[in-house]
Amino acid sequence: MNHTLALPDTPDNTNARVMLGLMLIAGAVLFADLLVGTRSIDIGTDTYVYAGLYESLTRHGLVQSRFEPVFYYLTVAIAMTGASLTAYQGTLFLVMIGTVVAATHRYHAYLESDSRYMTFLAASLMFLFISPVMANASINVVRQGLASLLVFTALLAFHQRQWRAFFLWGLLATGFHYSSVMYLFFAPVLLLPLRLLRTVGILAFLAYCSGLTMLLVRVLAPSVYTFVMAYDLHANYRSGVRLDFAVFSLFWYLLPYALAPLVHQPVRENIKRGTAVYLVLMLPFFAVGWGNFSNRFLLPAWLSVSLLLAAVCCDSRVAPLRNPLVLRMGLVAACGVFYFYVTRGIVV
Repeated sequence: MNHTLALPDTPDNTNARVMLGLMLIAGAVLFADLLVGTRSIDIGTDTYVYAGLYESLTRHGLVQSRFEPVFYYLTVAIAMTGASLTAYQGTLFLVMIGTVVAATHRYHAYLESDSRYMTFLAASLMFLFISPVMANASINVVRQGLASLLVFTALLAFHQRQWRAFFLWGLLATGFHYSSVMYLFFAPVLLLPLRLLRTVGILAFLAYCSGLTMLLVRVLAPSVYTFVMAYDLHANYRSGVRLDFAVFSLFWYLLPYALAPLVHQPVRENIKRGTAVYLVLMLPFFAVGWGNFSNRFLLPAWLSVSLLLAAVCCDSRVAPLRNPLVLRMGLVAACGVFYFYVTRGIVV
């Protein structure tokens, strides 16, 4: 018998907990937003590019740009307000948090979890803030960072056969970064039975690690091979097959199966089924992840890992892991880690 003394779960107590949780999340987001917004243009190798575009828009009005339409016109709209560069950078980060909310809301519903959404959001933000991938998306590859979790949301909608949502989220993601098309192209793989999809993933992993995909693209699509290899040709970055990236990514695919016994049903099975989306997010890397900056092909997959870990914690059989207070205190601690990443310009 459980003799733990607890306050009655009255509507007033529930509302108070929700408000406190919301205030803590808002405080953590505000702290992170100030960090990202006030960063120097020397933090993040691409920051000066976005700063240059913004300052051109504020001084000269509309200018020609190679950037995607949603990102470009969002920047135009902010520039028209006369906001400072700090406000611009902070606003982009808040938009990115908006993509986190969209992705976590859909994933939480998909999981059929008994946990409160605010607890799941706090856990997701905690894991995102302790991940250098999130810092990279926030201060460096901003356009792809804005698109990444929208791609995850679109593929999750496809996995659920929600075609309209897939189209809308996919269109928005592409408007932030054209690379989103690569992931959406592989969406039909989600129509395969889960066992067959796993076989496709394993074969793709082996083909990449052996160099077969690089050879096939070079022979069958030489223009694609040249384009991939020529991207930022003079950058100090190791191209070719990256076994470290491949094995690291595969680890996060296998982890939910290893942790499955620790998770309550039906969330356990839904997490395992949902790994199909993560697998599809890895396919572009297995196809062309041998060029310069191949880690960028893994950004959506690596960001989605934080949501997966949050799902494991929020429905864990281990009580401390799913305790809302523990998870929210973890979010507070994660802000310190995010501060370390941002102030030192740590990107992956």
